[in-house]
Amino acid sequence: QVQLVESGGGLVQAGGSLRLSCTASGSIFSINAMGWYRQAPAKQRELVATITGGGSTNYADSVKGRFTISRDNAKNTVYLQMNTLKPEDTAVYYCNADLVAAGGSRDGYWGQGTQVTVSS
Repeated sequence: QVQLVESGGGLVQAGGSLRLSCTASGSIFSINAMGWYRQAPAKQRELVATITGGGSTNYADSVKGRFTISRDNAKNTVYLQMNTLKPEDTAVYYCNADLVAAGGSRDGYWGQGTQVTVSS
C-alpha cells in the first residue's frame, strides 16, 4: 500500500515563506513525476508545480519566480519552497506522485492535503 504524507503548511503573513514536504512510503518500485496542486475554496484544483524523476520542472505562471519545487529521490520526497507569499496563494495544497507500485501497477497517488493560509 502506498501513502503520501504532506507537512509544512500553516499561517503566514503576506511576503513570508513556507516550505512544504511530501514523502511517499509503502510498496513502491519507482516514482516518476511528482507535483504540487492546490485548491482554494469554491475553486477547482489547479497545478502549482511538477518535477520529473530527472529533475525537469514546470510551474504555473502565477507562482513562477516565487515557488521552487525540488525532490530527494533517495527519500521519495518532494518539496515546495514558497517565497513572497500572497493572500491569493491561500489554499489546500496537495502532493501528487505518478509511481509504479511493487506489484507493477502504475497509478497517480494523492496526499491528504495541507492548509496554507496567507494573511494580508
